[in-house]
Amino acid sequence: MTDKKPVRHILSLSGGKDSAALAIYMRDRVPEMEYIFSDTRKELPETYEYLERISSYLGKPVVRLNAELGFDHWYHMYGGMIPSNHRRWCTRALKLKPFEQYCGDDEVINYVGLRAEEERSGYISHKPNITAVYPFKEDGLILRDIEGILKSSGVGMPPYTKWGRTRSGCYFCFYQQKIEWVRLKETYPELYEQAKEYERPFEKTGNFFTWSRGESLAEMEQPQRIEQIKREHVIRIQRNAARRENATLMEVFANAEAAEDPEDDDDQGCLVCQL
Repeated sequence: MTDKKPVRHILSLSGGKDSAALAIYMRDRVPEMEYIFSDTRKELPETYEYLERISSYLGKPVVRLNAELGFDHWYHMYGGMIPSNHRRWCTRALKLKPFEQYCGDDEVINYVGLRAEEERSGYISHKPNITAVYPFKEDGLILRDIEGILKSSGVGMPPYTKWGRTRSGCYFCFYQQKIEWVRLKETYPELYEQAKEYERPFEKTGNFFTWSRGESLAEMEQPQRIEQIKREHVIRIQRNAARRENATLMEVFANAEAAEDPEDDDDQGCLVCQL
């Protein structure tokens, strides 16, 4: 008779605030925790810097998956078709599959950084040997608690938040708001240019796919369009603030309708990429 393997405890870091805070929160609660990061090789420089900062605090290395492969490998495997909300091959190939391969057939508890106030879902493994747990939800921790964890630890918020980006993941993530594309162009013009290069006709069909729904990056970077996006962003912030202050029943229904606007849909990205 062989001894049963011990249960593995694994936490996936994305470079985002929630998974970082969860790693800090669980460090002394689960000393045997394994920390991993699925590297698309298309992350922002700040993401890699942040992972080093987290690793230093944890006192453990963060295992990088996809060390030999990255986005471009799978991009060519899919015939040059860029991913989208309806073609999310990037999450499956670059995040979920490497995670499941890393787990193998071992019994695994996977720690996920969903906060107590969130009602999100995403690409979580459904393999029978992998069980997802949600410590923040179980303990009732919300956004201000996560911010407090990051501040008190000295790790802080992800550095890219300083220039207005709200999400981790690839610099060309199709879930970005248009204002985030503008900020990317202003902060990393070379990365914006590289993202533009992926927008070309799909050779199998001739269809022209864009990162941002209904608009190419070449169109978006025109000066007048940039100013329009900035104005609309300010109006959106003011509108949302007014809604929160004066939430009548009618406005609650109006908010539900407004959520169909992709620019208001800030939290709908890939769960496994953003946390």
